[in-house]
Amino acid sequence: MADNDAGTSFDLVILGGGSGGYACALRAAELDLRVALVEKDKLGGTCLHRGCIPTKALLHAAEIADNARDGADFGIRSTFEGVDMAGVNKYKDGVVNRAFRGVGGLLKARGVTVVEGEGRLVAPNAVQVNGTRYEAPHVVLSTGSYSRTLPGLEVDGERVISSEHALQLTDVPSSVIVLGGGVIGVEFASVWRSFGADVTIIEALPRLLAAEDEACSKAVERGFRKRGITYKTNTPYKSVERTDQGVRLTVESGDTYDAELLLVAVGRGPSTAGLGYEDVGVELERGFVRVDERLRTSVPGVRAAGDIVFGLQLAHRGFQQGIFIAEDIAGLDPPVIDETGIPRVTYCDPEVASMGLTEAAAKEQHGADGIETFTYDLAGNPKSQILKTQGFVKVVRAKNGPVVGIHMVGARVGELVGEAQLIYNWEAFPEEVAQLVHMHPTQSEAIGEAHLALAGKPLHVHG
Repeated sequence: MADNDAGTSFDLVILGGGSGGYACALRAAELDLRVALVEKDKLGGTCLHRGCIPTKALLHAAEIADNARDGADFGIRSTFEGVDMAGVNKYKDGVVNRAFRGVGGLLKARGVTVVEGEGRLVAPNAVQVNGTRYEAPHVVLSTGSYSRTLPGLEVDGERVISSEHALQLTDVPSSVIVLGGGVIGVEFASVWRSFGADVTIIEALPRLLAAEDEACSKAVERGFRKRGITYKTNTPYKSVERTDQGVRLTVESGDTYDAELLLVAVGRGPSTAGLGYEDVGVELERGFVRVDERLRTSVPGVRAAGDIVFGLQLAHRGFQQGIFIAEDIAGLDPPVIDETGIPRVTYCDPEVASMGLTEAAAKEQHGADGIETFTYDLAGNPKSQILKTQGFVKVVRAKNGPVVGIHMVGARVGELVGEAQLIYNWEAFPEEVAQLVHMHPTQSEAIGEAHLALAGKPLHVHG
């Protein structure tokens, strides 16, 4: 990393070089602002090093394992002989390192001063790193998040692990309990099952992926049952103890579950403690930085982006917030970000992708009689049959109005969410989407078919 070769006075100082921070730095530099970016670890943050990128590499390796097992289904003679975790980790780390070098190269090319070290907010216009003050009229806080645990549940990194530890395993565990059925929990459960482990998910809420549309949750649960993944919902955690073989987890009902490892996947908390925020007057709420719609904190000149801002903890949300802040500071007056317009993907098998409002949220907003829905089964989509995947595309519209939600389940549906977000964010009517031509045979046709049906002119749909 570069030192402060531009001195210590800047137009903008950014604390945290993860998705929100480095995107803000790149855009601000593009707009001719002099930028200092402070990072204590590695540029790219959680997403690049401990989150999205390495987990998706593992999930792709898991898909390869399943393909090797299932070759006979496609007339291919292949066998699954096991997982070489050293090889998997080499592949995963190679992907991460290439992306890491790319981020560093972009920042250097745009003239961003990268300051290595642990930064602390010491004034509304200053961040201190290793005894040096870096000052600017604008400061952006983007210090990311950490893996949460539960009261009395100690993560030891050996038998009781976080997602960070899970990414560094050198062997496939024989059995795993996953505590938490949200995005992180179901993705790791999916990987480990493909790698051959026995997996049990324990979730306190009524369903897996509880933030998604209920139909998506049911489809994932059905898919997991078929794959032999055990899950227990409405099952709050009580305690855990070490055993000779690994861990024993006790739930509130008194039932116990034994496994070699316990993955704690109960969400991520904002990394805001001990960084001087409150000392300078930045208001926090349950650890999250309070901001207005333009991402301004309670202290003039100080903004916040990414996981420390309450809401979806997604890298692409961080990118968008960082870009927004840079453009706002530069006087471009960008439109406020619609949080509901941010795409969401869970990369388990089956995959889940969604946009906008769930059916339940749409009913709350528009009334039970104020919406219409249509669910197109991927059984009618030839490309999905070629891929041997099951699932659906569900579209929710305001009655006689635009599409307000799109929810998809099935292999590779994450690649369809780009069109889904255009439909939602451009407030398209089903009748308008129905005019578009979708390439045949592709899974994108399923989006077209669902909108044709809602427009009153179904094509490949029975009834």
